[in-house]
Amino acid sequence: MKNFKVWITVILVCLTITVKAQEGKKFKIHTVAFYNLENLFDTINDPNKNDEASPIMEMRVNTSDIYKKKVSNMARVLADIGTDTAKNSPVIIGVSEVENQDVLEDVVNDPQLISKDYGIVHYDSPDRRGIDVGLLYQKKYFTPLHTSNHELIIFDDSSRERVYTRDQLLVSGKLEGEMIHIIVNHWPSRSGGEARSRPKRVAAAKLSKKIIDSLQTIDPYAKIILMGDLNDDPTNESVKEVLGAKKEKEDVALKGIYNPMENMFKMGLGSNAYRDSWSLFDQVLITQPFLEKDYSSLRFYQAHIFNKNYLVNKKGRYKGYPLRSFADGGFTDGFSDHFPAYIYLIKEVK
Repeated sequence: MKNFKVWITVILVCLTITVKAQEGKKFKIHTVAFYNLENLFDTINDPNKNDEASPIMEMRVNTSDIYKKKVSNMARVLADIGTDTAKNSPVIIGVSEVENQDVLEDVVNDPQLISKDYGIVHYDSPDRRGIDVGLLYQKKYFTPLHTSNHELIIFDDSSRERVYTRDQLLVSGKLEGEMIHIIVNHWPSRSGGEARSRPKRVAAAKLSKKIIDSLQTIDPYAKIILMGDLNDDPTNESVKEVLGAKKEKEDVALKGIYNPMENMFKMGLGSNAYRDSWSLFDQVLITQPFLEKDYSSLRFYQAHIFNKNYLVNKKGRYKGYPLRSFADGGFTDGFSDHFPAYIYLIKEVK
């Protein structure tokens, strides 16, 4: 199997940065991230879930030690995202593939994160695998004011039976005193093939668009961040046509959506790999008010894939892929089969 070329993006700038269009002005910077935590299950059998089929439960032995190491590895990554520039862990982190709130509490209470004082927003969803999405936030910077989960109702094409999948999580609150809305997603997988499963992701995109439309009906200038493992690339129908996401800032009208990940994808960058091909399923999209050039309030600065060297598989048939936690029936002491995606938001410091 051929080696993958791993694209590393490193930005060496300080907490207070200078934007070219605003020479001489100083800015505060915050990181907003998304990370698929790859089967973060605990070791307790939940009779209401199919958690016994999770990788850690299937191993049967040393599960307690493996779980502790898995939690530590997740905390290491979350603590590190964006710190080269922001000098702080992300103020907001969307996560997917978590079993319950307990595992998130273990992550935020890990020694690598506990000083950040993260809060948690989580709802149990009806996903057949027992995995959910969630939101972590640094209480010092972000205050949730309203949270809700939105059920995705879809059906199998053949049996017409309902397919139970992840809810979509909406969290509205104030970041540095400004109202923002975050939608956390984990859209249906490509199981059965991309084409056959496509309608499920189109349905998921329609639900996300409905949530966005409802927020913009109340406030056309709503600052909305849509993030998640979409199981689609930025150029797929669900993102380009249903969400109507644009790849260029100047093409985004009021109530429109900007996808900073599309140009990255066209450059060959990816967050997950399969059969020698990169995909960019992990995305962070924003609405037009984040693109205004008045930096007196929070604005979009940059988007990145967090693919530091320690997250990359160094050997074997999956050399160059994300170094996942579980493979070939065992624990690899790795991290996830996805790289995190993240953006920087900036605000002028008076």
